[in-house]
Amino acid sequence: MEVSLKKYVLELEHTFSISRESHDFQDSLIVGLSLDGKTGYGEATANPYYKITVASMMEEIKAIESDINDYKLEKPEEFHAFLKEKGLSNFAICALDLACHDLYGKILGKPLHEIWGTSTDSYPITNYTIGIDSVEKMVEKMLEKPWPLYKVKLGADNDIEIVKQLRENTDAIFRIDANNAWTPEQTLEFAPQLKELGVEFLEQPLPADNLVGYKQIIDKCVLPIIADESCIVEEDVDKCAGHFTGINIKLTKCGGLTPALRMIKRGKELGLKVMVGCMTESSVGISAIAQLTPQLDYVDMDGAMLLKHDIAKGVEILESGKLIFPTTGGTGVTLL
Repeated sequence: MEVSLKKYVLELEHTFSISRESHDFQDSLIVGLSLDGKTGYGEATANPYYKITVASMMEEIKAIESDINDYKLEKPEEFHAFLKEKGLSNFAICALDLACHDLYGKILGKPLHEIWGTSTDSYPITNYTIGIDSVEKMVEKMLEKPWPLYKVKLGADNDIEIVKQLRENTDAIFRIDANNAWTPEQTLEFAPQLKELGVEFLEQPLPADNLVGYKQIIDKCVLPIIADESCIVEEDVDKCAGHFTGINIKLTKCGGLTPALRMIKRGKELGLKVMVGCMTESSVGISAIAQLTPQLDYVDMDGAMLLKHDIAKGVEILESGKLIFPTTGGTGVTLL
């Protein structure tokens, strides 16, 4: 296979803020893998929280570029194991794994969801994310993008007031992502009020390492609790059982579609609700997530919707939340 690497700086439509950071631009690495006249594309975004940059990912991949060029592709799962043996970061592995799956599907002429034996007759719709801002700005962003389902980022001093103000302007379902910002006491205090305000679930309200706190509140909280930062890699799924209602899998963090498929299977075996979430990324990454949707209870794949300009074409998300899947193989991605 022939590998190609390109850095993109994705410009956001609005400043995106969560409890620990804000940004207007997102660095992203697009990897191409070519074979037999076909090219598959994968993506991984830079992430200061995990100390990942596009330059560091490029350096990792370039160090094994000759090995990738010599690799004989048979199954994406085997390529993923090969990358793990090379010691790459999960972010770099994700970009390569997504590209390999896309290439594999394009060679076979089948979308990944078809290769996996799943039907797109039924799938959850994505939420649209409203980042932390002034209440007025958050309402403005929401009204600018009418949507049936919003994820609201919280972690401010007036979290309940924010949700109340948003609720006055929409009948949409809310999901709350506190990004590790609350205490167990706050979570139990806020949850009944948020449930009354039409909130579906809470995502990662406590710090990721506070499993004792999650154990204390899981049976008392009136809303489901979904793990995000507490569920990064495959080994974390079992740890989440008994502490969370469900898990949110991020492809960049776990290392791509290959481990995500195993995490979905294991989560269901443990009776956990399963969600896949996105970073602020282009349609390259989002189209890979879309292939998983028939297997999911929830999905957060609005990353490309938050951009001023997308860099690729793949899955199309309509205003109703319905997905238009590419008819080409793999994830169906082409660069613009």
